[in-house]
Amino acid sequence: MDSSKLDLYHDNLSKKVNRFKSKIKKFYTDDIEIYPSSPEAFRLRAEFRVFHDSNGAHYAMTDSITKRPYVVNKFSIVGLKIQNLMPILIAEINADLILSKKLFGIEFLTTLRGEALITLLYHKQLDQHWEQSAFRVQQTIGAMILGRSKKQKITLKRDFVTEEFRVGTRTISYRQVESGFTQPNGEVNSKMLSWAFKQTEDSQDDLLEIYCGNGNFTLALADNFQKILAVEISKLSIRTAQHNANVNGIANATFVRMSSEEFTEALDHLRPFRRLKEIDLDEYNFSAVLVDPPRAGLDPATISLIMRYKKIVYFSCNPESLVQNLRKILPTHNIVALAVFDQFPWTDHLEIGTVLEAFCI
Repeated sequence: MDSSKLDLYHDNLSKKVNRFKSKIKKFYTDDIEIYPSSPEAFRLRAEFRVFHDSNGAHYAMTDSITKRPYVVNKFSIVGLKIQNLMPILIAEINADLILSKKLFGIEFLTTLRGEALITLLYHKQLDQHWEQSAFRVQQTIGAMILGRSKKQKITLKRDFVTEEFRVGTRTISYRQVESGFTQPNGEVNSKMLSWAFKQTEDSQDDLLEIYCGNGNFTLALADNFQKILAVEISKLSIRTAQHNANVNGIANATFVRMSSEEFTEALDHLRPFRRLKEIDLDEYNFSAVLVDPPRAGLDPATISLIMRYKKIVYFSCNPESLVQNLRKILPTHNIVALAVFDQFPWTDHLEIGTVLEAFCI
């Protein structure tokens, strides 16, 4: 990469950080840790439309203004594995009418370890002829292929990849399922996990985690707490998180499929839940809570819940909703650490890690 592009990246990141600083300065004026990304080849997931013309099928994306598709021949922000697979895959698709016909989308899921899973999306039912063609291509390009159409999913090998991150003294293995959420920037996610580990190293007692996903933070922080109770609404994410805990020999993490509202009702003994019949919430002594919500941020009930605890670790992908939530949390808690992680280079988005501690509980 030439130095001018690198300078342009750092200028872009600096502008994002300064915009965030202007929003947060009323609440926090100390140093903010900054964790940059690689400017290129950083994205391990990618989704493309497929545009068909007389020359065949092409990768395409949608113009944000005109809403029309435009052809994508190269895409430097995706990982090298995806960049290398793109031309090989589209050539194979264009050489096989069974694979190209009614194909409308292609999704890539890769890992830092070099695994790749490709999902082909169709406006047609897939049959044994499609399976034979897809299997041949899978063998040729050295990447797993999965087919989807309405109410149909055909897995040729498996529907997940496996990633590894080093956190503390552990190398943690994560199953990342094709239709489940994973952090798109693997290198930056590794920095987030290590930062969260460092921020909770002196912890005692137990951790409550809300929006745990596939156990991304749960497994990374397991060695810092006596027990972890992790809550997530997605069935797929809970199954994946439990698998990931088992594979890594992590026995002090328990996963529950519940919304934060339901969990609050259970915690306050307002109603029983069969999903908690094997769990005694009174046995937990939560000293900290970690939340990693979607872009909308936390709802009022969840804010009230997390304010009960001495330490709050809040990861946010939206500075606007984070600031709104902080206005409600800061009357009882103080920001003690703040970091920005450039999960999304060349965009206006920032991932933010915030640690708050209660004035007195």
